[in-house]
Amino acid sequence: MATPQEQLAEALETLQALQKAGMIAIRSRDLTRTQRERLVRGGFLQPVIKGWYVPARPDELTDGETTAWYASFWEFCAAYLEFRFGEQWCLSPEQSVLLHAGNQTVPTQLLVRAPKASNNVTGLMHGTSILEVESEIPPAKDLELAEGLRIMRLPQALISSGPRLFTGYPADARAALALIRDASEVLPILLDGGHSTVAGRLAGAFRNIGRTRIADDILKAMRAAGYTVPQTNPFEDNLTITLGSRERSPFVNRIGTYWETMRAQIIDTFPAPPGIPNDKAAYLKQVDEIYVRDAYHSLSIEGYRVTPELIERVRSGDWNPDQLKADREHRDAMAARGYWLAFSAVKKSVARILDNESPGMVADQDHGDWYRGLFGPSVEAGLLKASDLAGYRNDQVYIRNSMHVPVKKDAILDCMPALFAHLQEEEHAAVRSVLGHWIFVYIHPYRDGNGRMGRFLMNAMLASGGYPWTVVPVERRTEYMAALESASVKNDIKAFAAFLGDLVQAASQGPA
Repeated sequence: MATPQEQLAEALETLQALQKAGMIAIRSRDLTRTQRERLVRGGFLQPVIKGWYVPARPDELTDGETTAWYASFWEFCAAYLEFRFGEQWCLSPEQSVLLHAGNQTVPTQLLVRAPKASNNVTGLMHGTSILEVESEIPPAKDLELAEGLRIMRLPQALISSGPRLFTGYPADARAALALIRDASEVLPILLDGGHSTVAGRLAGAFRNIGRTRIADDILKAMRAAGYTVPQTNPFEDNLTITLGSRERSPFVNRIGTYWETMRAQIIDTFPAPPGIPNDKAAYLKQVDEIYVRDAYHSLSIEGYRVTPELIERVRSGDWNPDQLKADREHRDAMAARGYWLAFSAVKKSVARILDNESPGMVADQDHGDWYRGLFGPSVEAGLLKASDLAGYRNDQVYIRNSMHVPVKKDAILDCMPALFAHLQEEEHAAVRSVLGHWIFVYIHPYRDGNGRMGRFLMNAMLASGGYPWTVVPVERRTEYMAALESASVKNDIKAFAAFLGDLVQAASQGPA
């Protein structure tokens, strides 16, 4: 008779085979009862709803841990809805627009249309749910598959969306609108359906992002067909944001929209910049003096167990990987050594910025050195592969306990140049600091180290305004992460700007 360990191993082999086949939503029938029970008990499988499960990791199954679910959400919903309705379903027009705009944030409630829906809410994990609404769906020509999700094609989604899309998700709406190249993409649906009110709303929306030709063509065509079309601007933020007609990346357009809509709020919230200091040496000396505190808190935020003594030993040269096995193999020691090398590289970048070089250009040129400093020791010790120093990630990553899904791997090479271009063009140091940090972690360009890199970028940009090097204390980690989450999920930058502004103000007053 097989031992419990052998039975668990056999169940894990079956689960692995299902995952290799691309299955994220695991049904009861895919496993035997004994296999399911052992996998659930071992923490390798999480029940979502009756008869449906998602894979998990035992080391992540703590109270309130949401990472496994958020990482599985979209694929689970696609499989579940396909089982429920076959091909006769689609996501709501608003959710379709968000996905076209590259926004894969996990919604609290996913709205689905289906002719055979039961108008019920299906509760899922961690407060999420699916609301299925009995409704006809557009013809097949106006639908498309996006990673298993049935969504409306962008023209149909924009026309079918209500005004709330533009008031509740202005950045995503603008990014999606910018993907429309010509009025002919939306006019057949507008004309055949007699959508005069929608036509006026879309004309105003296109004019708001600088696409006047599309706006004019919509109005002219509708009026030529005999419709009265009053143009209205559906955006409530009173901003006119021109998005380049050649940019086809919705991710880049979203970054541009975020920058334009958020910068005024940051300037109003943040302390005024002191200006580049006259005494460069004194500024860099203060940076040196704060190193131990900064390293301790930054590493602790990421879950490393380091002590000020270890950090000081690394800086002073007492760190000896050739003779001390613990220094050579210990993950935390590698992180501390990497932080020192990265910090030293950032300090060189700060020196360039204090010499009035372009902050955005310096960050663009040097951030690869910061990253290689962070992880070089771990590669040398054999804890990471050499390829981990190659640069930006080439797969999808998820942020622990966050509903925000970082940009797709294929979009990183569009987004990072856009971020550094905005940093170079931005005149206000506070905006460079706040948006530099937030958008960096929003993109999440690396497999690991994004938080530390984001804080390094923040401090380099703070130096460009003469602000002091600022430490994010581990004691305020919950507040810090909540402010980042609010910016990423709700597009509300105020809490993050206020949080960093408070820390900068305290740092300006010197040690307590």
